[in-house]
Amino acid sequence: MTEHHLSIDKGASHEEHHLGHHGHHHHLTGALLLTLGFAFVEATAGWWSGSLALISDAGHMLTDSTALGLAALAAWLAKKPPSGRHTYGLVRMEVLAALVNSLLMLGLISFIAVEALDRFARPVAVQGGTVTAVALVGLLVNLGVAWTLSRGEATLNTRAALMHVMGDLLGSVAALVAGLVITFTGWTTIDPLLSLLVCGLILVSAWRLLSEAVHVLLESVPEHIDLGAVGVDLAGIDGVESVHDLHVWTLSSGQIALSAHLDVRYLADWTAILAEARARMQARHGIGHITLQPEALNSAACPSCCPEPLK
Repeated sequence: MTEHHLSIDKGASHEEHHLGHHGHHHHLTGALLLTLGFAFVEATAGWWSGSLALISDAGHMLTDSTALGLAALAAWLAKKPPSGRHTYGLVRMEVLAALVNSLLMLGLISFIAVEALDRFARPVAVQGGTVTAVALVGLLVNLGVAWTLSRGEATLNTRAALMHVMGDLLGSVAALVAGLVITFTGWTTIDPLLSLLVCGLILVSAWRLLSEAVHVLLESVPEHIDLGAVGVDLAGIDGVESVHDLHVWTLSSGQIALSAHLDVRYLADWTAILAEARARMQARHGIGHITLQPEALNSAACPSCCPEPLK
């Protein structure tokens, strides 16, 4: 039996999709450069001033930078056509980058947490004025990045990147509070205390990123997809008797693939069945890459030859 490949994306809509990615790619790139650049500034200032809160906030900004980088990478890779060796293109590079990023962030969290616990026992002098000034600038940078992203197209990637940046605002506020408290009270314990708070923010982002990357690499069913409902919708197509060997997985952000075997009454109906399957999967489940294989229950070529299927 021949395996039939089906692509939901039509030429015109695919072209519009690429143009949309190109339109917001510049917003992502600008936000990435601004966030990444200030992360290094903040890390340097944190080391010089002795502030662990600044260093941890720099780490949080680094996670935002990589989130923005992944979004920009996805927009760039979406324009790359498939090749004879990479038939789906290079969309999985985004997933691999996310996996590496999350592991690096977990390592950073471990370092900051150990250092913070050590500072509770052995306090370190912190220059509160420097911390306050740098944290304030960091807060303004994050507000600027959020404004830049809000001006771009509201895609899944940009919304996710914006969520990371909004979370980093809390890290900048924490560092600012630490600087102000140290400046006016001299209570340096606030620095490692708030750095642990920022570690918690990084942990949430890193763990979510890690779980999503592993989920995709294991080719698990996307969380928002009900596999049973997909099978019912396919089996409900006129001319289809049953569905088996059904698989649904994620190729990359926003790209879902499906493969299945359909038991059909007559192969002569396959063109209509294929068109209906295509419409249902796209409209009801957002699945755009489909591979379906028909298996005829009746050896007759058409319904007129044999009106009842052989079970």
